[in-house]
This record gives sequence, structure tokens and C-alpha cells, in this order.
Amino acid sequence: MAKIVVLGAGISGHTAAAFIRKKLNRKHEVVVVSPGAYYQWIPSNIWVGVGKMTIDQVRFKLRPVYDRWKIDFRQAKATALFPEGDQNNQRSYISIEYTDESRRGEQDQIDFDYLVNATGPKLNFEATEGLGPAKYTHSVCSCDHAAATWEELQKCLSRMEKGEKLRFLIGTGHATATCQGAAFEYALNVAYEIKSRGLLDMAEITWISNEYELGDFGMGGAFIKRGGYVTPTKVFSESIFAEYGIRWIKRAGVTKIEEGVAHYETLDGQMHTHLFDFAMLIPAFSGVGLKAYDKSGADITSNLFAPSGFMKVDADYSGKSFEDWSVEDWPSVYQNPSFSNIYATGIAFAPPHQISKPMKSPNGTLITPAPPRTGMPSGVIGKIVALNIVNQIRTGRKDFKHRASMGKMGAACVVSAGFSMFRGNAATMTVFPIVPDWQKFPEWGRDINYTIGEAGLAGHWIKLFLHYMFIHKAKGYPFWWLLPE
Repeated sequence: MAKIVVLGAGISGHTAAAFIRKKLNRKHEVVVVSPGAYYQWIPSNIWVGVGKMTIDQVRFKLRPVYDRWKIDFRQAKATALFPEGDQNNQRSYISIEYTDESRRGEQDQIDFDYLVNATGPKLNFEATEGLGPAKYTHSVCSCDHAAATWEELQKCLSRMEKGEKLRFLIGTGHATATCQGAAFEYALNVAYEIKSRGLLDMAEITWISNEYELGDFGMGGAFIKRGGYVTPTKVFSESIFAEYGIRWIKRAGVTKIEEGVAHYETLDGQMHTHLFDFAMLIPAFSGVGLKAYDKSGADITSNLFAPSGFMKVDADYSGKSFEDWSVEDWPSVYQNPSFSNIYATGIAFAPPHQISKPMKSPNGTLITPAPPRTGMPSGVIGKIVALNIVNQIRTGRKDFKHRASMGKMGAACVVSAGFSMFRGNAATMTVFPIVPDWQKFPEWGRDINYTIGEAGLAGHWIKLFLHYMFIHKAKGYPFWWLLPE
């Protein structure tokens, strides 16, 4: 009998747990450890943040689903990892601290044969002074954050309706933040909401980002086929912003937030400020801070985790220069090199290098987006890790039948702009591969036949359809396993 522990119940962890449980018979044990009681469909938090969906439309309780699947669910956070066991316990185990009301603060240990680290990121608001919901800016990184953001946005809309002109600042709140796509989508939805109320002349909407050019999205931008022409995502993004009257500040690393004031540095080394009445800024991400110890109790965290706190996997972490990297540096099976029974999926794995070219200001400040690993890639990676673990348990073999390198994997993204069956809009984009392969595709870095983008009402319908499809899949409703990641 094998025991598999999955840390995290987001897109990647939930997908991994679902496929492991489906593929293995009941003599094998599957445990999911997650500090929250709910699964959240994160992409739809944008609509919560503009009042078009409620919290309960984008989340559901995990325990009923896991009870139905015969998965042991522990509402807890992992606190320490002992991959060799210790002097009292010869098996690998994880230490946890319960977060549910009935057992809050209680400590426990869970043995494992295989561990899937799908903890996702820590929302590192602390990396920027004054950033975050408890301080001077808002967030859509969780459904709770998004709901609170909508409450504040409503107050702003009311003030504009009374004749007050307001300044909106939306984008990234740190010089190395990722998830530009989420902030981009939120900016468009805010603009749509303001426009639909006839208040555009009362609003000044500004986008601020650490991207070198708009449309970089942490993946070095892309060239997309649109209407028979090849267009850089820079032009694609700028044209959409221009349509909604959104101004932009690029190559900017936010350094500090005070009430109504954002301080930022640009790549030329200049320091600036921007005044705002409402700000939604995405924080930097880091690992959740999980520590690791060997059998004697010595700290081996640096063996398993990169300095960022994300887990090392089968990638090239040699630190080669940006000009020398290749797609072969990226992981394909997400196995930790020190411990073969430990894997990391989704945002929890450490990328080997930037996808966007690292850029520093004359002051030495790194101002560049971190590589994205969210959404579709997270789901795909969770699935292939699950299938490989299942295959090893069934056959006893240690080879890998399933691989999913981001240098050989495509991704699709739908960015909504508004919420209406007849007046909504969305930009749809697919890229293949996510990490550009300049050797295989020397002209564009990607396969231009599969790297495409369009904008229109049909994209909005797709976004709505995907919301309900992925909720159906995550709840384990009939034939969920046939739906794509």
C-alpha cells in the first residue's frame, strides 16, 4: 500500500489529487493538506472584484468532494518537511498545524511514500512597504480579497456619480511581480464598469507594470497571428488599453506605498510618484516558507528549495547567463533532485531562470516579471505528476511515461473586458510553447500557427463557458476527467 500526500488544493494540487485517487484503488491512501476549507477558481476572482460574481460562485467546500472521492482531507498548513524521517520515525513525514476551528493550532505528523508540493505562492505583500489589503492597496489574488476590493470600488463609483473625479492605479506592486495577466484583466473590467455607467470622463485609469513592454506577461512577450497578420503582444495590448482610455507606465518597480501615493523606480534609475484614489496591485510571490530537516534534525532547506522558497525540481539551476539558457533547462517531470519521492507542481516549483530578459536599473534594482506558472500549465503539470506517481506505484518502475516541459507545452488565456452576454468583450490568446524555443522557431520563438490572438464578444462567451466547465471538473461531476486541464 502506498500513501501519497498532496500539499495544497489549488488548481495544481486538486488536479493531482483527483487523478491519483481516480487511478489508484482504495488500498492506497491519498491525503490532501490545505490551510483553507475551499477550492477557489482563481481566474474568476476578477469578476468578483467588479461585482459580477459572488464569492460562492467561484468557490466550494473541499471536504464534501474529498469525502466522496475517499481522500483524507486535513485543513492544515504544512510547517516542516522530514524527507528522511528522524531518529524516532524512519519514514518520510510532514509536520502540520491544523487551521480549522475544531483543531486550530494542534500539531500533527503525516507519513508519506510520495509527496506532491502544490502549496502555490505566499502573497508577499511585505516585500513592498505599504502594499496589500491591510494597508493601502487592494488585491484580487483570493476571492476574499476580490470581494473586499469590490466593496471599495463601489464607493469610488458612488463618488464619481456625485461628480468627483478619481484616479485608479492597477498593475504590479513589486519590481519582480508576476501575474500581469490578472492585473491586466482587472484593469479592463474596471474600465468597462466605469464606461458602462457613463463615468469615463470622471476617471483617470493608469496601468503600472514591471514589464519592459506591454504584453510581456512574464514570458518575454509573443508574436501572435491575428487577422492574417503577425502582431507583437505589445501592439495587441496597447490597442486594447487605448480602446478603454487606459494610460500606462511600464518598466516600473513599485518600491513603497503610502496612503494615496505609489513610489516607483523606472529602469532608467529615476524615482517617481503616482497619486491614486484606488489601487489594485499584484504582490510579489515567494515560496510559503516550508523548512526541511534531515534525520539528525539539521536544516537542509537549501537542498530542497531555491532562495525564493520555491522547490527545486529537475531543472538546470547552474545560474548560466540569460543569453545561454535553452528550453532544455526547464523541468519536465517536476521531481526533486535530492529526494525521488518528492515532486513540486504549479507555482510551487522553482523556475530555472527568467523568461523575460532580466533588466536592472543603474541603481542595481531588478525590474522584470517573474515567470508565470499559473492556470493551464499548473493543471497540466499536476496531472502528469499524478500519472507518473500512479505508474511508479503500479509497476515499481522509476522511469517517467509522462512529461510536460513549459518549453514544449502550449497555454491558452482568455482576458475578459466586461460581463454581459451581448455587450461583453474578451481577448483570447494561445501561445506555443510557453517558454520560447529560438532554436526550433528562430523567426518568432514560437510556432506562429498556434500562437494566435483575437478580441471580441465570442471570447467572453468562451470565458463564461470555461468558468462553469472548470467548476464542474473540480467538483468531480460526471466525466470530469474528460475535460482538459
